Order: sequence, then C-alpha cells, then structure tokens
Amino acid sequence: MTRRVLFLSKGEDSASTRYRALQYFPLLRESGFETAHAAIAGGIGDYLDAFRRAAAADIVVVLRKTFPLPLLWLLRHLSRKLVFDFDDAIFCNTDGSASVTRMRRFTAMAEACDHILAGNSFLARNAAHFNAAVTVIPTCVEAGHYSAAAEKPNDTIDLVWIGSRSTRKYLIDALPALRLAATRLPRLRLKIVADFDLPDAGLQTLAVPWNAETEARELASAHIGIAPLSIDDWSRGKCALKILQYMASGLPVVSSDVGANAKVVMEGKTGFLVMTDTAWCERIVELASDASLRSRFGDEGRRRVRADYSIEPVFSRLRSVFDALS
Repeated sequence: MTRRVLFLSKGEDSASTRYRALQYFPLLRESGFETAHAAIAGGIGDYLDAFRRAAAADIVVVLRKTFPLPLLWLLRHLSRKLVFDFDDAIFCNTDGSASVTRMRRFTAMAEACDHILAGNSFLARNAAHFNAAVTVIPTCVEAGHYSAAAEKPNDTIDLVWIGSRSTRKYLIDALPALRLAATRLPRLRLKIVADFDLPDAGLQTLAVPWNAETEARELASAHIGIAPLSIDDWSRGKCALKILQYMASGLPVVSSDVGANAKVVMEGKTGFLVMTDTAWCERIVELASDASLRSRFGDEGRRRVRADYSIEPVFSRLRSVFDALS
C-alpha cells in the first residue's frame, strides 16, 4: 500500500527543504511512499492549500516552521501523523540569546507532534524536554554530487567558505584570523561561494555566486574548507552542512570547535578544530604548507561522509521512523 508523505516548508529554495526533504524523494518513492511538498511562505491561500493537502496525507512533516496556536491546532486536527523536523535552534534568537516568543511556539509545536526529527544531538536534547519521541537525523549530502574533478590554482592557496548572506557574520568574525594567516602566506586567497563579496576583507578574495550546478566544482578547485562559528546556542544548533560539503569534495577542514562541527570533524584526521585567532592561523599555515597532509585529510573526509553522512545511511534512519508511524 502506498503511503503519502507531505512536507511543509517555507519553499523549495530553502537549504533545509533541499537537504532534509527533496533529496530523499527518490528513495522514499522507491520505498513505497508517495511524496509531495507544499510551500507556506505567503498569505492565507498557502495555508489553506497546505492544510487541505495535509488532510489527505498519511504523514505530514513540517520543516522548521512553527505556527500560531489556532493554525497549529487545525493542522494537528487534520493530520493523521504529524512530524516536526528542525535543523536550527529556532527556539532562540539568531545571536543565541533566549526568546520567550520563539520558545513558546517551539514548545507548542514539539508537544503537538507524533515525532520530532532533530538535525543534531543538541537540538534533540532541547526537543526532548517537550516530547520523548525524538530521533536524530543528521543533515546529509549526496556524496556523488561532490566528486567533481577540478584543477586547483598554483599561484594561490584558496580557503573556501560556502554559505549565504544570512550566515556571513561568522565569516566576518573570522577575518582577523584569516588576515593573520595572510601575513605569513602572501598567496592566501579567500574564496566565497555565496551571494555576497567582502572586498574590504583585508586579504585577497574571490567571490563566486552560488549555483547548484557549479558548487561542487568550485569547492573541489579550492585547497582548504573553513567553517567558523561563534559560541552560542544558535551555533550549537547548526548541523555542519558546509563541513560535509567540504569533506565530500575531498578538502581538509579548519573549523570552530563548536556544536555539530566538533562531532563531524575528526581532529587530526579530516581537519582541525580551533577557537583562537592564533590557532586558526597556525592550522591554516600548516595545511597550506603540506600538500600531502591536505590530500590525506581530504581522502579520510570523503570516507567519513560516505560512511556516516551520505544520503543512503541517513535515509535508513528516516525510513525507520516513517515505517513506525505508518
């Protein structure tokens, strides 16, 4: 019997929607599920259409969104099985400070659901305060997508950062450390694969507009992936997507020692975990100066992603949850 799964999110362009819903659709269909997605990003018409479709689904998965209580009550009433999936610390502000409003809506959403899918263990622990039915489903990548071959430049050592304007603050905070590294490595260049540039960064930059068709090649043509974060609850809720992209692309990683980043990076095997500007500088210089070390870390990173964070092993966890709910 075909089981119908409906995913609700703010839109298909959202990274959460792409990585925590749409990429699973082929595997879900092979497993006997009928899949659909509905966006709730506009007015009342979006909600009416989404709720109408929810009433016809066997499982409704809400991605990251919380609702005012009347709408949450209606969605709960219409849904046979309601699942909440989240990959950010949406119960607090984006600077990590507490938010009474966000926590209230998160609490109501968590309590109303039949199951919660959390992107990492920090998120799972917070959700478990309100609902015992929590499963960690780490964000994963299609490893084959990042197997692109690309020539690396010889005249520069490229640090690459992939992201968006919404997370540029982390890259800006890391600039003093990167400038320090650039004083020791005049060939150092910061490659920004995103929707912005930092022309006043204080070191060479190369801005490359993000594109789904070219991201793998742009990553593979760099030398080192970087993933700075701050120390707060919002950062602890991050699910290490860019690190997985770097590692799947065969890049060594230098990352802040925070949250899921600290779990995914294998210190001294796939990359380095750092917290101070001096440590950032030292580790970047070490990797920039040793091509064989970069290659060894990159190879081990690829193996780790394929074993633990590629779509097939993670999908098996997701399917187990859906099978139990059906």
